[in-house]
Amino acid sequence: MSRWAHRLAAAFGFLAVALGAFGAHALKPTLTLQGTTSLWATAVLYHLTHSIAALWASEKRPLAALLWLGGVFLFSGSLYALALTGQKIFGPLTPLGGLFLLAGWLVALLPPKH
Repeated sequence: MSRWAHRLAAAFGFLAVALGAFGAHALKPTLTLQGTTSLWATAVLYHLTHSIAALWASEKRPLAALLWLGGVFLFSGSLYALALTGQKIFGPLTPLGGLFLLAGWLVALLPPKH
């Protein structure tokens, strides 16, 4: 599982950088017009931060890594969708993703097994 989590975390990191650049350049007019630039920026910040954390945790804390990656999918994914579409239906996924992110940090806080 740790190899799988490691690869997924690396892919999520790549995607975070790509989406950050895409939002800053190709989507800038759309996000500015819709007033959702800050939503996109928040999504990218949490996406990249937790991708790095998941990459670090993938070997010693694979459960934390998977929780962070699930949280990124739900939290950042819902913010990306909300920023692009304005559809409020994505809103309830954001706090659920936040709970996944928090759960990952709690798992990382636990003492290591020997």
